[in-house]
Amino acid sequence: MSMYTRLGAGRYLASEHTQGPWDTGSQHMGPVSALIVHELAQTAPRPGLELSRLAVDVFGPVPVGELSVRTDVIRDGKRIQCLSASVWSGSREYARATAWRIREAATPPSGARQAPLPIPETSSGSWLATGFGYGRAMDWRFVSGEAFVPGPATVWGRARVPLVEGEEITPLERLVLFADSGNGVSPALDFADYLFVNVDLVISLFRPPAGEWICLDAETRTGPSGRGLTQTTLYDVTGEVGTATQTLFVAPR
Repeated sequence: MSMYTRLGAGRYLASEHTQGPWDTGSQHMGPVSALIVHELAQTAPRPGLELSRLAVDVFGPVPVGELSVRTDVIRDGKRIQCLSASVWSGSREYARATAWRIREAATPPSGARQAPLPIPETSSGSWLATGFGYGRAMDWRFVSGEAFVPGPATVWGRARVPLVEGEEITPLERLVLFADSGNGVSPALDFADYLFVNVDLVISLFRPPAGEWICLDAETRTGPSGRGLTQTTLYDVTGEVGTATQTLFVAPR
């Protein structure tokens, strides 16, 4: 079973593989964000323009059920392009995104870090991999840290199931699908005592990702007034590709 089944143009049915850890009736934002990228790829595509930044604002927990993704072109150009997307279920908008595409051109690479290899040979057995739909749909390989145990973490991951039934998942969709897990793998507070839900996800890339494996090197900090921040460095097997940040709503359970 896939995470989504296409119902029509921009319309999908979410499966249990999208369930998040906070509520089994709500989706993890990783699948939702990857679905946004899936739809944006079909919006005003132009050879030589690559998605370089994605910013998703979350207005509420997306229900596991039918949803639609609506996209548009905000600013078109030969060298840069700005797109928008919004996620709806019923009559309510649950998330809104903007994305920048930047033209490809030959420039000298510099400063990128090597990936934290090797990928562990066995999956990490924990509640993360068994306790909710999205967790079961992913293959988790921790290099350091542990899911829902406070502290930084470095973890490799890949999807066990397709994103959209009958449609090939791209490396970019794989990265976005996993990038929203940064706050879950590197909490600053005990999961049993606190909520730490992200209200956004901002991904910035300086090159396109490749392959099925993505690595998160994540760290979360919380402040004294109910807010937090997760900062994640993103890798594929050849090295660093960019960063992800998440602004967190923090509260006692």
